Amino acid sequence: MALDKSILNALKGHSRGLTKRDLARELGLKGEQKTALKTAMQALEDSGQIERQDKRKYVLAGHLPAVFVAEFYDRDLDGELLARPLNWTSTLPPPKIMLVPGEADGSKSAAIGIGEKALIRVSTSDEGYDARIVKKLGQSDTQRLLGVARKVRDGVQIEAINKKTKNTLVLRPLDCDKVEDGDLVAVAPTRERRHGIILAKLVERLGDANQPRAASMIALVEHGVPQGFSDEEIQQAEAAKPQTIGKRTDLRQIPLVTIDPDDARDFDDAVHARADDDPKNPGGWVVMVAIADVAAYVPGDSALDRGARKRSNSVYLPDRVVPMLPENLSNDLCSLRPKEDRACLAVEMVFDANGHKRGHKFVRGLMRSAARLTYTQAQAAIDGKGGDAAGPVLENVLKPLWGAYAALKIARAKRDPLEIESAERKIRVNEQGQIASITKQERFDAHRLIEEFMIAANVCAAETLEQKRCPLIYRVHEASSAEKLHNLSDFLQTLGIKWAKGERITTSRFNELTAKSKNGKFVEIINQMVLRTQMQAIYDTQNVGHFGLHLDRYAHFTSPIRRYADLIVHRALIRACGLGADGANDAEQSQLKSIAEEITGNERRAMAAERDATDRYIASYLSEHVGSVFTARIGGVTRFGLFLRLDETGADGFVPVRNLGSEFFIHDEKAHALIGRDTGGRYALGQEVKAELLEATPLTGGLLFEMQTPPLPGPRPGKAARAGRSGPGKYAGSRSGHTGKAAKHRRKKRQ
Repeated sequence: MALDKSILNALKGHSRGLTKRDLARELGLKGEQKTALKTAMQALEDSGQIERQDKRKYVLAGHLPAVFVAEFYDRDLDGELLARPLNWTSTLPPPKIMLVPGEADGSKSAAIGIGEKALIRVSTSDEGYDARIVKKLGQSDTQRLLGVARKVRDGVQIEAINKKTKNTLVLRPLDCDKVEDGDLVAVAPTRERRHGIILAKLVERLGDANQPRAASMIALVEHGVPQGFSDEEIQQAEAAKPQTIGKRTDLRQIPLVTIDPDDARDFDDAVHARADDDPKNPGGWVVMVAIADVAAYVPGDSALDRGARKRSNSVYLPDRVVPMLPENLSNDLCSLRPKEDRACLAVEMVFDANGHKRGHKFVRGLMRSAARLTYTQAQAAIDGKGGDAAGPVLENVLKPLWGAYAALKIARAKRDPLEIESAERKIRVNEQGQIASITKQERFDAHRLIEEFMIAANVCAAETLEQKRCPLIYRVHEASSAEKLHNLSDFLQTLGIKWAKGERITTSRFNELTAKSKNGKFVEIINQMVLRTQMQAIYDTQNVGHFGLHLDRYAHFTSPIRRYADLIVHRALIRACGLGADGANDAEQSQLKSIAEEITGNERRAMAAERDATDRYIASYLSEHVGSVFTARIGGVTRFGLFLRLDETGADGFVPVRNLGSEFFIHDEKAHALIGRDTGGRYALGQEVKAELLEATPLTGGLLFEMQTPPLPGPRPGKAARAGRSGPGKYAGSRSGHTGKAAKHRRKKRQ
């Protein structure tokens, strides 16, 4: 073997690096061979194949240390979280780092989501690196640890929620009388020890860990979502008074209406449309979108502003909303409640008969909502089913709105934005905090109408600020990466669908793909895979357009009650359009880049908390159905097992590879499948299966399953694959070989 290859192979097996002396010893080199080693290493360093980790040790170029800080930035097509080093100095692209699903045992890494950072430990794999969480970052080193208090003979022991926490903690004696057995508590480790066990101080008692609402509390605390408001914020909010007409434009005679979900508590957008009476615009429409004027109540750099920036957005959990602003603003003064005067920032837009915008203007006004409607009520009225709320505004408000929407639909079809149908599910919680129902969300034209009007208003905000040369925060969405497109193409080939890798990617290509699969059995998984292929939208001061919406410029303007980004855009518009003295100041505009980064991270934090709370609620709901068999689809394939999505509830669960079959399974990354080494039987992405629920753990949100459907027949993998990595499994339908944990669990249950 050539010396340079021997050097590379030796370094591959030593994550901490080797000195020249170490390498000589490792390779058994003596005399003149050491001189050749020095020359070969210099050549490898010059070519960028190896690099110095410090003055003496060498590692492979792009090599990762065993433990480092990483950022979780995306998911691959199988749903695995991808990480990258936070500080990457090499000129080479970082290697592929994947979080081990459920830490390889079916439990969830619930505290980590996209956009979050963690100290991770990595080990090499055939596909790059496997990562395990050492500690989530973003909070102080003394961050709170969540656990359940358990009364023991000589004190209170803390049973950590995060099962990866290795240390046993005991509550310090002075705090023991402050908790009850089974309480959910937040504690912080101290430097004190008792009989060698770490003592923890009580930070907060959060209530009974068995109460249903504990799911949300755990998610909020784990992800560091700020809750509550400072005294200064409360005082400022309570001192706020309703805005009067003053220099505002009087819009109270325009019958604007709000159309929201039936459980909405704050209403920050209202709409109105009328036929354009300009003879130069036959068939045209004038549409007004009025948005709550939050900037009038939340001055820049005030206590309310600093708190809103820290939260960045409201967080929506199954049983509660954690608002960005205090309730007397979010649900009262800034909420466009019917029949009450409310301050607003409105944009009036003129469209032609084909939905193309001819012009727009912003005004700061005082409005009075004519009605508070739900999507269901508005749709029912248009469909001829009337109703007390929508009936009175059907002719003069709703029908013109639908007329304008018909025109905008023509322009939307020509623009051809990304169309992905996802089966969203609504969790309804009763007064006791328990899940009352999980239902699929119906999507009406009423939803699409409001969505299209809001998009148009957001575009107007970006256009106006650009025209006025005013710095702004854009909502940007980049096109899919080449790697994701190649992975999608490989997956589609397994379904017999052709997808040219080299052809320029457009939203139209994605839409053609989903349209062709609409009536097929793979419609849901193809929609899901197209969604996973997309990059995540972010906030940025540099405009790269919005790929998904197929727009050149886009900014968030329509939800300032619940998104800080929109409030920033409002202030910029007030300044740029000369609509008041309370617009953006120079200091704020100089910080837009850092604000954009902060609110993007906090948005990811909120999404992760929402996801984890939902997972825990559903796990609690399904805990009464352990032993039941569910119909599901395989939504992710990893070398450790399969992710399932249940048809009925939309819940996500995991089948460890040990619970699959009686043979070894090989992970075929390109085919997104686990393939039996001996029989060729396979479990593939998108496959419909039945699985038995073995465990449901509400505290972690984990759902563990055992497969009940045999693998699909297929060709045996080649010799090279059979010699590669694999994992043992157990096929539940087999009458022999029941030796795994799942089989023991089932036998115990029968007894």
